[in-house]
Amino acid sequence: MTTQDSDIALLTSSAYKVSHAAEGDWYLANILKEDQLLQEALKERGITSVRVDWADPEVDWESFKCVVFRTTWDYFERFREFTLWLNRVEKLTRLCNDISLIRWNMDKHYLKDLENRGIPVVDSLMIEKESTLDLRSLLEESGWTEGVIKPCVSGAARHTYRVNRESAAEIEKFIRPLLSGESFILQPFLPEIMTTGEDTLMVIGGEVTHAVRKVAKEGDFRVQDDHGGTVHEYKPLQEQVQLAVKAMDACNPEPVYGRVDMVRNLEGEWVVMELELIEPELWMRTHPEAAEVFAEALSKFMEGAPQSR
Repeated sequence: MTTQDSDIALLTSSAYKVSHAAEGDWYLANILKEDQLLQEALKERGITSVRVDWADPEVDWESFKCVVFRTTWDYFERFREFTLWLNRVEKLTRLCNDISLIRWNMDKHYLKDLENRGIPVVDSLMIEKESTLDLRSLLEESGWTEGVIKPCVSGAARHTYRVNRESAAEIEKFIRPLLSGESFILQPFLPEIMTTGEDTLMVIGGEVTHAVRKVAKEGDFRVQDDHGGTVHEYKPLQEQVQLAVKAMDACNPEPVYGRVDMVRNLEGEWVVMELELIEPELWMRTHPEAAEVFAEALSKFMEGAPQSR
């Protein structure tokens, strides 16, 4: 068993555990820069930290005061293993964000909970595991000309498809076999994704620290950089800031940090597309001051103090 002489474990995955990025590997360089900014801010507060692969069987989790989810970006591909790991580690140390938030946020059914708590979200139809799938009928019944279908547990646009009534039968061929083991979510396709993009607001310690706009490459609807999307600095509107804070306020317990992705719906209203509380990319490299806010929030979390509004 490997013990760590650090206060905080910053969780990553084996693919990103290295300490240096190869020349030209901007993706890994960004990951390392983000963690470096946070580690430096923590150090200024007398808090030590180390990057740790969540799946490393040799780690002594009891040696940490808390663990912070950062780039565990393989959890949805290793969902059963990750869930078992959570069950074990929650008994050994504190998890940030709280374990109840992690479990809740892993499955996109949480969007229905947010809606029931008064948060405007993208319209969503849940297609439960082992259910019968008729995409064309679902689109017709909903009144949507086009939709987007994706797994309820997912990331990086895994098994995400744009579908209309003409392509429904073809898309069903890909989805039906997967329904034997997981649930899916169907949402209306929002044209603004392709014309304007998706806005992302970072909420840390109860405050919106900064925002970015994610833009899909021409002809695509997926804004993730895995699919050619780009990220741009963005000053959020006040109504967006209010929605982001309201969405985080609807969580119980209050998240220490997270990300609220939003877009305008078909009626032109701002709605939450995703609430990222597990391993959100925070783009602190575009706003280094956010690392200071994050470090301060983690310091208060470790002391057991409530987060400020």
